[in-house]
Amino acid sequence: MAFPHWRVGVGNDLHRLAPGRKLILGGVHVPFDQGPVGHSDGDVLAHAICDALLGAARLGDIGRHFPNTAPKWKNASSLLFLRHVRELLRDGSYQIVNLDATVGLERPKLAPYIEAMEKKVANALGLKRDQVSVKAKSGEGLDAVGRGEAIRADAVALIQSQP
Repeated sequence: MAFPHWRVGVGNDLHRLAPGRKLILGGVHVPFDQGPVGHSDGDVLAHAICDALLGAARLGDIGRHFPNTAPKWKNASSLLFLRHVRELLRDGSYQIVNLDATVGLERPKLAPYIEAMEKKVANALGLKRDQVSVKAKSGEGLDAVGRGEAIRADAVALIQSQP
């Protein structure tokens, strides 16, 4: 009996917060007076998921595929990054089994937006919503996240090879 070839990847992303930037997480606009500083839309959730998927498939990291020096990616939606990574995985004969991600942000509270984030991420990756889990944690007043200076996301991805 042949067993599937399973692979696990871990991703994380961290961005400084600044006034005048939109806060986009998993493709969802979260109303707030600050947003992540970044070349693209700074969507730390999508970036962490991209890195987890790319790592699982041994395809490098997000900077290799979407360099912050490329004008093409300036202010780009990170949902485009997810769609591109989906194609790379398909080209490598990999299928996404599931994703689990956590966003660290002191404020605002993200609970009202979690379901929409899961739906958008799942849609961009061609997954069912129950294959995507997004959680939110505060920084408890500690480090740059806890002081409200930064936003962070961590993600784990499980993929399997397709016959």
